[in-house]
Amino acid sequence: MRKIYLSVILLVCMGTSLLKAQEQIPEVEELLKKMSLEEKIGQLNLLTPGGGVATGAVVSKNVEDKIKAGNVGGLFGVSGPEKIRMAQEYAVNDTRLGIPLLIGSDVIHGYKTTFPIPLGTASSWDMELIKESAKVAAKEATADGINWNFSPMVDIARDPRWGRIAEGAGEDPYLGSQIAKAMIQGYQGEDLTKPETMLATVKHFALYGASEAGRDYNTVDMSRLRMFNEYFPPYKAAIDAGVASVMSSFNDVDGIPASGNKWLLTDLLRDRWNFDGFVVSDYTSVNEMIAHGLGDLQAVSALALKAGLDMDMVGEGFLTTLGKSVKEGKVSEAEITIAARRILEAKYKLGLFEDPYRYLDNERPEKDILSKENRKLARKAASRSFVLLKKHKNTLPLAKNSKIALVGPLANNKNNMLGTWAPTGDPSLSIPILEGMKNVAPNAKIKYAKGANISNDTSFAKKVNVFGERISIDDRSPEALLKEAIEVAKTSDVIVAVVGEATEMSGEAASRTNIQIPDSQKKLIKEMVKTGKPVVLLLMSGRPLDISEEMGLPVSILQIWHPGVEAGNAVADVIFGDYNPSGKLTATWPRNVGQIPIYYSVKTTGRPAPTPAFAKFKSNYLDAPNSPLIPFGHGLSYTSFEYSDIKASQDTLQVDSSIEISAKVTNTGDYDGEEVVQLYIHDKVRSVTPPVKELKGFKKISLKKGETQTVTFTITPEDLKFYNSQLEHVYESGEFEFFIDGTSDSDFDGSFELVE
Repeated sequence: MRKIYLSVILLVCMGTSLLKAQEQIPEVEELLKKMSLEEKIGQLNLLTPGGGVATGAVVSKNVEDKIKAGNVGGLFGVSGPEKIRMAQEYAVNDTRLGIPLLIGSDVIHGYKTTFPIPLGTASSWDMELIKESAKVAAKEATADGINWNFSPMVDIARDPRWGRIAEGAGEDPYLGSQIAKAMIQGYQGEDLTKPETMLATVKHFALYGASEAGRDYNTVDMSRLRMFNEYFPPYKAAIDAGVASVMSSFNDVDGIPASGNKWLLTDLLRDRWNFDGFVVSDYTSVNEMIAHGLGDLQAVSALALKAGLDMDMVGEGFLTTLGKSVKEGKVSEAEITIAARRILEAKYKLGLFEDPYRYLDNERPEKDILSKENRKLARKAASRSFVLLKKHKNTLPLAKNSKIALVGPLANNKNNMLGTWAPTGDPSLSIPILEGMKNVAPNAKIKYAKGANISNDTSFAKKVNVFGERISIDDRSPEALLKEAIEVAKTSDVIVAVVGEATEMSGEAASRTNIQIPDSQKKLIKEMVKTGKPVVLLLMSGRPLDISEEMGLPVSILQIWHPGVEAGNAVADVIFGDYNPSGKLTATWPRNVGQIPIYYSVKTTGRPAPTPAFAKFKSNYLDAPNSPLIPFGHGLSYTSFEYSDIKASQDTLQVDSSIEISAKVTNTGDYDGEEVVQLYIHDKVRSVTPPVKELKGFKKISLKKGETQTVTFTITPEDLKFYNSQLEHVYESGEFEFFIDGTSDSDFDGSFELVE
């Protein structure tokens, strides 16, 4: 594959600044010379014929006619070799220049083989596993003719009211950056012309996860210092990893919507970060700038193009207004040519000009989709994503010959296993918890009772059920459901209650102000505890929840997210002890919504609150501690780990050298297990206020019971850099504290000094 380099060319267009363009690809340049203005504009138009698209209300019309007219650069929401071949034939055979189409899709956490939601997969802290899951997703999607993926979503999210926290890696920029790189490597591989790789898209650029009040599509407002230090790193990591495309976000940035923000899409993305791919809008986000108050469709379309947006998703503002804007001098043909070039170059990288049908092998779907190997990896990924939040009296793991009362509205429910943003998955193929438990422990005596509805609120259920029957309200009364569960529990050794959120209670357009378990299920949990039997809560959700009440009950709690197509088998693997849970939280869990936004790497104030005592005129609450319910990085195991001999290899770090920070980790319990060893650092004095601690390294290790391993992290001055008030990426000399532990909630063990 040809390697593209950036070069700077002078281009004066309506007083705009210098624009960057890629080194010319001869085949693309020859094609551009033949193209009319209308054909170039056509390449900037992304349409969907509808059917299975899980966002937005707009569906494109007369798609076939528009393709034949050369008015379409790409499609999404269509899959399968036969359908896509037909669309490509229209583009290749029925247009003047025969330019093939990009075929996109939202393959967020697997294609047909659905993996856990991204927030769950991130909780594995296993970069190789995350890369492999993305690789399988690409293999399956490309087998169905798709060559462009609208993933990964790398938005930093620190407000669990925001439903789309489910789609990302959580709150931390360092961890998020590592996950972004792993996913892009999995999707794109080493050679995009290979038919099992696809273009990746980093989204949503930018800051979408910081929507005010956790309300989706809402305003974002933050300082540039916070942008660069806390929210931009995962996007930058994706660019450095060679991501092929970027999707703009719905929100505004510095008062200008992202899809029309020149500082964001050109000054930062291209001029500062040297991005050489193409930028696509989110679903109708160009048109939505009208509602933002920036003008009519022609005005916002011109604004978006001049800002650096290359492709318009669904809205057709580019298609219907740019020609007029050229005639009126509001945009230039040269600007349209730059955008068209970027789209054509992406098609060239995929090898579509050489073979428009390279992704359309009719034999691949049966061979590559939902294979035994793929489902095996999905099962492994799910089991590694679970986080043991609380242990009570060693109830877990369960004996495989136990008498088990399995209760809860999510215990035997196929519709809610896949999780949000799984439009290509088939819920009917998922393994519910009851089935998985029977598969793994056939000698267990399992009695099932639903026990409660997910919610008894019919108006709430209607909002959630827009894309499917996620919340069903039983014909039986809540009292009858509960009575059945109590009767089943009486004859059991242990109660396993599967509770939490339905699939679409989190995700896009699924913001919540109450992030507790619904009342119907809370009542079920309390009644199960009253039986006096050991209780295990399997908690299913797409976000951190307020489970303050449940944490105070005598129960064990295993967070299982929405585990994907192999949900039941993976859950059974863990609760019966075939796999020892090793997941760690990547987002902080609050005591109540009043603490939100909440995250571990806060900055201290001039009046820090003493702990644990309350003190007036300090930065604390009257009615709750400052500390979270469950901290970032937390996750228990059936075994226990002890950290010792935590030290730095030297007291000082020179600017041209490195330092090693190490710890001995010992498995002191009765089970073999895995531990995520985490390194945190605090810059004690610097020119802008530092966080109280920052994750700077992590390693996942496996230890047999009684085994000790030394874990070492290498730190260089580069790892200690931050953006100062001039937005310069610098390190400063001084003292740095550190600790190594299996959670962010720990005390500093030592320090070293950076010497310039």
